[in-house]
Amino acid sequence: MSAYPALLSPARIGTLQLKNRIMMAPMGSNFAEHDGSCGERIQAYYEARAKGGAGLLIMGVVSVAFPAGTAEPYQVGLSDDRFIPGMAEIARRVHSHGGKIAAQLQHAGKTAIRDLVDGRELWVPSMPRQQNSDMMAALTPQEKAGFISNQIKSAPRIRVMDHADIAQMVEWFAAAALRAKQAGFDGVEIHAGHTYIIAGFLSSYTNLRDDDYGGSLPKRARLMCEVIRAVKARCGAGFPVWVRLDGEEIDFDGGVRQEDAVTAARLAEEAGADAVHVSAYASTRKGANFTVAPLMQSPAALLPLAGKIKTAIGIPVIAVGRLEPGEANSAIEAGLCDFVAMGRKLLADPDLPIKLIENRAQAIRPCIYCYACVSQIFINERVKCAVNPQTGHEYKLPTTPAGQARHVVVIGGGPAGLEAARSAAMRGHRVTLLEKGKRLGGTLFFAALAYPENGKLLDYLLHEVRVLPIDIRLEFEASAETVAALQPDTVIVASGARRAAPALAGVEQSHVFSGDELRALLTGDGAEEVARRKLSLPQRVMMKAGNLSGVTDSSAALQKLSHLWMPLGEHVAIIGGGLVGLELAEFLLARKRKVTVLEEKGYFGQELSIVRRWRVLHELNEHGVTLIAGATVSLIDGHTLIYHTAQGEARLKADSVVLATGAQPDNTLALKLERAGLDVRLAGDAATLGFIEGALRAGHAAALDV
Repeated sequence: MSAYPALLSPARIGTLQLKNRIMMAPMGSNFAEHDGSCGERIQAYYEARAKGGAGLLIMGVVSVAFPAGTAEPYQVGLSDDRFIPGMAEIARRVHSHGGKIAAQLQHAGKTAIRDLVDGRELWVPSMPRQQNSDMMAALTPQEKAGFISNQIKSAPRIRVMDHADIAQMVEWFAAAALRAKQAGFDGVEIHAGHTYIIAGFLSSYTNLRDDDYGGSLPKRARLMCEVIRAVKARCGAGFPVWVRLDGEEIDFDGGVRQEDAVTAARLAEEAGADAVHVSAYASTRKGANFTVAPLMQSPAALLPLAGKIKTAIGIPVIAVGRLEPGEANSAIEAGLCDFVAMGRKLLADPDLPIKLIENRAQAIRPCIYCYACVSQIFINERVKCAVNPQTGHEYKLPTTPAGQARHVVVIGGGPAGLEAARSAAMRGHRVTLLEKGKRLGGTLFFAALAYPENGKLLDYLLHEVRVLPIDIRLEFEASAETVAALQPDTVIVASGARRAAPALAGVEQSHVFSGDELRALLTGDGAEEVARRKLSLPQRVMMKAGNLSGVTDSSAALQKLSHLWMPLGEHVAIIGGGLVGLELAEFLLARKRKVTVLEEKGYFGQELSIVRRWRVLHELNEHGVTLIAGATVSLIDGHTLIYHTAQGEARLKADSVVLATGAQPDNTLALKLERAGLDVRLAGDAATLGFIEGALRAGHAAALDV
């Protein structure tokens, strides 16, 4: 009996029969070639997700007027017959696995940044309004150099569309739809959201026209309806066509309201649309808005919008927006939607649908909602996934069986070691995993406290290494002698980083904690020696009680315990404003501490992906965390921290100080093993500081190299 009967049941969109209700959401990937054609990279990417069992894949942002109207440097084009062969090969490969595929047709309108970069006219319904944004403030100098808008070299050329231009736009969509059909695609989605050209006409914020395409909502929706009818006329009434609409425009002065979206959906149905895909969009005045919509941080945030439209129309509704499988199944059962589109989840694990079908939900690699994927688009790079090193590299990083099975010893049970062990075992190697501590997880266990989504990733990795034939040895002290005794063919060293306290007066005091010391006290790993130096007797008793109860074996239980007890005072100063420092600040903020973060650089969170950084900095600022950039700490004098900025010396009260700096790669063990004549590979922080994303990538690469 399936745990997801509604989600996995068959259904139709018009004439299109789908085997289940899971769709791959349309996403810009930057996986096309520079000329807009579909090469091996993007073909393999979609084939992997067809193999994974989704009912329908929707290819995102296919340009109807390529290169005009594009927002990405490697966007798919469909404005000419020369694009058909590459598209046809994608359709063939998807169909060979029993999948279906649709093309999302798009013209970016006022957000066609490539038009501005390349000096083409920007097509818009009305002159765009000026809008300030804080998006650039959080970027590093390197990111600012690569940011799309920073590549614009001349004054924008704006073209307010006349009726001939509108007719041309309709023709572009209809012609592209026919090419998609000729390429063997099973349907098309008309992108009428996210401020792109049709959304620009639909929104009263961007459409200030006073002709037949402006004013009342039916007039503003006229372009959308003309496109739907033109596509149906060109491709045949039976060819499936649907629209993606904003269920709401958020943080706009005006714009699409929920009732407007309902009316627009009805008009789309009347024009012949076979379904409505309900998304949303937030203004760019704040970078953090991108995590409100369209890629929301809050689970199932857009589901009420889909439900509202579902009650108003008779055609299927597609919901999207951080819907877990259980929530998706319940939403379909409750009649809030008919289909669920998953984007980031299918970047993280293309096989999610088939794992649900096979009742293997524990084996699904989770998305941790870190925004590493979409952040790439802002700096003109190809999409990646922090938890799935193969995303976008399926064409060159297949997990193929090893030519010869070897004995692979992996040292270190953190994320790099777990991924190396998993991948090596998947390839058929005999794997022994060594961990010096009492539990697997390494720094990922502690990271799960600061950011709970990391806990789901840890659960997945632990599940994988336990169901695979891997010999796991805990409390194993790896040395040249003990490892050589195992007679390995290859050793992968993933033993982590070395963390040295900074050369700072006062760091030896009991209220000053290194990251390792704080981790030890909270998780129980090696805590006794730290506790003797740093904790009072009552604190040691509380810590011991947690260890004895087994709480420190569960990151979820430890999360709850840390709300009741932590070895930190009310006012906490964090030295270091990188990923570790900012996520620790979030963690402490939730535990009612007053937090100040000091960073020597002029910016924060360099290691965080751009979009997640926007969200984290917004949350910290909103909740009163003090962020001090360009600050050099010179002394910790009791509970006073002394630092210097460009404005001079300053003092800060600090009941507790946490050092979130000082990590360095540590290849010491690897060198000893090499001197002993062993074949050694490095992975994770033992080689290069890369945090979770870098650790998983390095662990995977090391396993493929054996």
